[in-house]
Amino acid sequence: MAGAAAALLTPLAACSSGSQGSSDAGRNPGSDDRPVTVTVTPRGEKVPAGEPVKVTASGGRLTSVTVTDGEGHRLAGKVAADGRSWVSDRKSVPGAAYSVTAATRSDGGTAKSTRAAFTTAEAGKVNKVDWRPGTGTTVGVAQPISLVFDNPVKNRAEVEKQLRITTSNDTEGSWGWMRDWSGRDRVDWRPKEYWKPGTKVTLNARLNGTDSGAAGGWFVRDYTTTFTIGARQVVKVDLDDHRLTLVRDGETVRRIPVSGGTPGGDKRSWRGTAVLMAKEGTINMNSETVGLADAYDKMVDHSMRLTWSGMYAHAAPWNARYFGNSNHSSGCIGMSDANASWFYAQVRPGDPFEIKGKDTKGVVAPGNGFGAWNVPWSEWQGMSALR
Repeated sequence: MAGAAAALLTPLAACSSGSQGSSDAGRNPGSDDRPVTVTVTPRGEKVPAGEPVKVTASGGRLTSVTVTDGEGHRLAGKVAADGRSWVSDRKSVPGAAYSVTAATRSDGGTAKSTRAAFTTAEAGKVNKVDWRPGTGTTVGVAQPISLVFDNPVKNRAEVEKQLRITTSNDTEGSWGWMRDWSGRDRVDWRPKEYWKPGTKVTLNARLNGTDSGAAGGWFVRDYTTTFTIGARQVVKVDLDDHRLTLVRDGETVRRIPVSGGTPGGDKRSWRGTAVLMAKEGTINMNSETVGLADAYDKMVDHSMRLTWSGMYAHAAPWNARYFGNSNHSSGCIGMSDANASWFYAQVRPGDPFEIKGKDTKGVVAPGNGFGAWNVPWSEWQGMSALR
């Protein structure tokens, strides 16, 4: 790409008006017809990325501007009303070669075309994004849009400006920045209240050409995802009553006897609103991975992840004598095989689990799974970098 850019630049070192593609159509012979001077910024080779392309004209007007990269992709923009300037809507991206063609008309009426070229420096470091939910999915009413970054994001406001949410019903919501359970920077968008069923949601993360800031690197691509909100399902878990209730569209579907985390220590369950992150099926659960030494190591069926720290709802036949009468697990919400099989088939990622109980180890944190619903709305808005 750099070689091609150099070829472009050799005959076009100056960004003033040129004769390539010029035309005298419309010229007024009786006027003092001075040539239009066109200036393009940035200019040169391996210039810093992350700035819009700007084209200005003196001694005449711009009639059109075309900016393309080495792959033929255009940078859109619009000529100002006075015809004196043009600015691209998007920023230049790292490691690209751009060609610029500016059509002008002088004050005396002469039409000409000016061409220029420049290249941008390669990104020394690239930042990437892991995002949820996936495109084309149907999710529950509590599902946030969540972006986790590979590298630190210091320029949070600049990054957040590039994140655009559109919904089919103008849902009110806000971004909030946090530290993910993995230790990485993360930003989530959640509605003020649970989503309305049937809402269609699109994220356009126009990050290509955005600098994360110190130690973060550049984004070199855009991200997009579109998903739909399913039925309103809320799972209510009462650890004091040892019952789980599935409520769909305001109607109770089934009550299930359960056993939660053992009171009085590290095996207690979390409370507050957790969101079903994933249905993981049959998995190996090892207590050492969640800091509980050698308490258990077994294959567990119908596993439904609620937090990154290891709280699940799942089948727990070994705890059958405790279902409906006491909490005796290592923090998860256990139920019979039959109930777990039925329940697993009913719920979907994004469904909220509203958990209450007197003896728990605290409220689910925003970065521990999707715990944003435990932050009051006004406080959540304050977690935006643009507030």
